[in-house]
Amino acid sequence: MKKNILTALILSTLAVGQLISLSAYGAQQLNVWEDIKKSPGIQDAVSDFEKQYNVKVNVQEMPYAQQLEKLRLDGPAGIGPDVLVIPNDQLGAAVVQGLLTPLNLDKSKLDAFTPASVRAFNMDNTQYGVPKAVETLVLIYNKDLIDKPLSTLQEWFDYSKKQREQNKYGLLAKFDQIYYSWGAIGPMGGYIFGDNGKGGLNAQDVGLNKPGAVEAVTFLKKFYTEKVFPAGLIGDNGLNAIDSLFTEKKAVAVINGPWAFQPYEAAGINFGVVPLPLLPDGKPMSSFLGVKGYVVSTWSKDKALSQQFIEFINQPQYVKTRYISTREIPPMTAMIDEPMIKNDEKASAVAVQSARATPMPGIPEMGEVWGPANAALELSLTGKQEPKAALDSAEKQIKMQIEAMQASNQ
Repeated sequence: MKKNILTALILSTLAVGQLISLSAYGAQQLNVWEDIKKSPGIQDAVSDFEKQYNVKVNVQEMPYAQQLEKLRLDGPAGIGPDVLVIPNDQLGAAVVQGLLTPLNLDKSKLDAFTPASVRAFNMDNTQYGVPKAVETLVLIYNKDLIDKPLSTLQEWFDYSKKQREQNKYGLLAKFDQIYYSWGAIGPMGGYIFGDNGKGGLNAQDVGLNKPGAVEAVTFLKKFYTEKVFPAGLIGDNGLNAIDSLFTEKKAVAVINGPWAFQPYEAAGINFGVVPLPLLPDGKPMSSFLGVKGYVVSTWSKDKALSQQFIEFINQPQYVKTRYISTREIPPMTAMIDEPMIKNDEKASAVAVQSARATPMPGIPEMGEVWGPANAALELSLTGKQEPKAALDSAEKQIKMQIEAMQASNQ
């Protein structure tokens, strides 16, 4: 009799435990922060995920560049997201501060994306995110002013010199900033940070004054010294000057990013878009790659399910749906040849250039590079200092600032 009662109690306890477990699973929730006006792009994927995993997914929109800042407060308070979207240049600081959870992704899943976009969310051989969308510089030209874009940067220089004889401009670019001049410096032999031998970057190895970098800056210098570019392009107002000259149809082409498409359309410019031109050595110009990616918060209560969510919504059919809704270029290799991207001149140019681009270094030390590098470029391109001397000085300053930064963090 006692044995039967004990058995009944055990079975009853197991049954209750199963009910509690099922109930807990049924009530399980994931909180997802998506970028502003981008949640419609994942709506179908979220709905299918909820049905398949019996999970409620709460999606909240927030500017992607501000999500980490908010996570620092909301995460420890227990009201933060499980999954969020961040730009790759914020990855280094987020990892150092312990805000993100490493992901355990099959190589086959990562191989579906362009290598550069995957590297953008990898630190020291550890993957922290799955790339969502990319943006990078392209060449934008006025179809009413030139029949077809020129193939090389040298050809654009020669053409631009002839345009100046008619008081017009050919190609314009903000080469006095490293973000824009990197397209020549990188392929010709310069680099921001060297490899640390562990799949990461060595912040003590700065390569902005290597012979290839000096050669690249010397080549770009003639756009300024031979007055192919107007003086107003130097300095903080240079981008506004470029936009004004292009929208006023006084410039034939500009190097700019996808963020310029809408303003140029609004100005009524009949423009085309192609990848960046070839350099003197025949290599295509590179560019910095900006990548948005999905990551998992350190404070997520279900990290495994959060990763599963990221993998689920990045299946090809959902990536395709997301592109149709948001028009953000996905770095999925199969999508580059999709007719909807391949036949869209703007999207195709961004996609092709993204595959040639370099992920912007995501380590915190990158913040010490911009000022000295831009100052060196301005001195070089305006002829105030020889490129080698200016770049040598910039490298020393960057290293000093990095040492001071690292010392203050110890």
